[in-house]
Amino acid sequence: MTDFTGPLATFDHALSTAITPDAPFDALLKLTRETIGVKLFTFMTADMKTELAQRSYTSHPEDYPVSGTKPITYDRWFETVHKDRKSFVANTLADIATVFPDYELIGRLGCGSVINLPVVLGDTLVGTVNMLHEEHHYTPERVAQAQAWLSVPAKAAYLASQSLSTAS
Repeated sequence: MTDFTGPLATFDHALSTAITPDAPFDALLKLTRETIGVKLFTFMTADMKTELAQRSYTSHPEDYPVSGTKPITYDRWFETVHKDRKSFVANTLADIATVFPDYELIGRLGCGSVINLPVVLGDTLVGTVNMLHEEHHYTPERVAQAQAWLSVPAKAAYLASQSLSTAS
């Protein structure tokens, strides 16, 4: 079992000293790298009133820029993450291809597994933490760790980023 004590303390300190809207997500990315492991990391916001999603943070700005919005698609991914409020997990590129049209780019980046962790506040899906790594990286143990140890930090990062966005 991964020891989260040190990485969580580092995350807490980084969140406490964050002064830009990206800083809380930088801290969440570092926490994720040190605990679960991640090659590609993004945070997508979800506006259920307008039914639009937007990438608000990315570890790979050239490949996955922070810009624009896209309509929310009502598919099995949506059912899992939004309706059931569970993480969507796929551990092969073939599985990813059944849901994500950008699967070829995902593969070129050396990724073949994904965890999409829902971020729910006020009984509303506000976003997802999207973690990608090589095929079969996200074992049942890592998925359980992500759900147990990253859910609250993801909420904190989202809220801190929102607060810093409105303050600037």
